[in-house]
Amino acid sequence: MANQIKNIGFKAGLPLEIEVISIAETLLLHHENIAYPHRDNYYNIFFYQQGTANHVIDFKPIPVQANSFLFINKNRVQMLDPKGGYDGRFLLFTEAFFDKYPEDIKYLRKNILFNDLLEDPVLQVADYSPLISTFQDIETELSKPHDSVQFDVLHNLLHNLLLLAERERRASGFKEIRKGEELDYTILFNQLLESHFTELKSVSGYADKMSVSERKLNKSTQFVLGKSPKEIIDERVILEAKRLLAHTANSIKEVGFELGFDEPTNFIKFFKKHVEKTPIEFRAGFYRV
Repeated sequence: MANQIKNIGFKAGLPLEIEVISIAETLLLHHENIAYPHRDNYYNIFFYQQGTANHVIDFKPIPVQANSFLFINKNRVQMLDPKGGYDGRFLLFTEAFFDKYPEDIKYLRKNILFNDLLEDPVLQVADYSPLISTFQDIETELSKPHDSVQFDVLHNLLHNLLLLAERERRASGFKEIRKGEELDYTILFNQLLESHFTELKSVSGYADKMSVSERKLNKSTQFVLGKSPKEIIDERVILEAKRLLAHTANSIKEVGFELGFDEPTNFIKFFKKHVEKTPIEFRAGFYRV
């Protein structure tokens, strides 16, 4: 039977909403949560130190090995490799922790590690990388008693870690999308889409919310992603449909209704047009006896 997507919130009771924990130990203690599809309402930075694994993000296996960092935005559907045999640490933090100033909010929303519109970033680094030492500095600071300056120390260290990782990514050949209004409009469009895709599926509706013309919005997404806004809207709906079909036991009617389709036949036609399978045919590949 398909597994429900677990929604995991940040651990309550910590003095600050940032934590570093063991991958292997967490996999052992919470296998039923993190080795199955789940959404975290916080940001993840995985530092793989031993072994190899396939970390799955929205149906896509991401190969990782020792000395690699994987950055995952909040609310992505992911699962750790259930086979084990690997280890490392992962750093969790919330928006509430990072967004101290308006500049922090802007930085996090446009950071190329969590908001790459084209791929999920994995960084392979050397043993002596400053990324590793900064990550370890964060863990060391977290082991100290909480005091009046710990927030500022950790916030600065995390910001430095992200800056160093961005530098590393650019140095590794990452082709950054040119900054400009096209990128700004595309990022804003994607943020609005994430919040409204179940009830708003028209390009005009998003253009109105952004106070731009449909032509301007289309030009922006075509320039940045090579796709029309309509294609991006449909892809987001299809992604959520796949998540619900593969990872929940909801009926086809319930899935369609959750995605804003009043009639099951309309959802089935929409899904088959984009996936070339009916929802039932797609779901069949994910059921286990």
